Amino acid sequence: MHWYEKLNQYFPVEEMKSKEHMETLLKERSDIYHKDEDEYHVLMYAELKDFIFIDYLFVSSKARGQGLGHKLIEKLKKKGKPIILEVEPVDYEDTDSEKRLRFYKREGFEHASSIGYRRRSLATHEINEMEILYWAPENESEELVYQSMIKTYELIHTYKDTKFYGASYQPADEVLNIEEDKNTDILKDI
Repeated sequence: MHWYEKLNQYFPVEEMKSKEHMETLLKERSDIYHKDEDEYHVLMYAELKDFIFIDYLFVSSKARGQGLGHKLIEKLKKKGKPIILEVEPVDYEDTDSEKRLRFYKREGFEHASSIGYRRRSLATHEINEMEILYWAPENESEELVYQSMIKTYELIHTYKDTKFYGASYQPADEVLNIEEDKNTDILKDI
């Protein structure tokens, strides 16, 4: 099965970039946007000077529980940069969302509880809230995570969006915000 089909079957439509968008990122942003894949996994990520952003991580059900996800995360951690990713809030009717959070907690990721992320999907036109998780090898601040998310949003998520989707995503300052006193930690009870 093609790597895009694996991702498309696993991730919700509102989280997926189009195949054309992702292939263009791999071609035109090859200095920062990368794909690591084999029969059992697909890892799409952006590596910038100061951080790594995991766009998609898929591990086949045939390989789950065998340490493959851990090995992929360890490979990124060896680069010594903060690692950032977006996850959907826990849906207790969808056990995969809770399993994903448990996996990232085991891998040492923290919840960026001061960062809000709300984006209108160009596919469904609904507002989607996402949570930001990060791994900080040097105890980097949530302010750095926030600034890194803005870069990711502008360089990756909205890259040529009008061309691919016929419309533009909202500007970063409408999608991302940082609040000093937001205290909901989604990893606390996982």
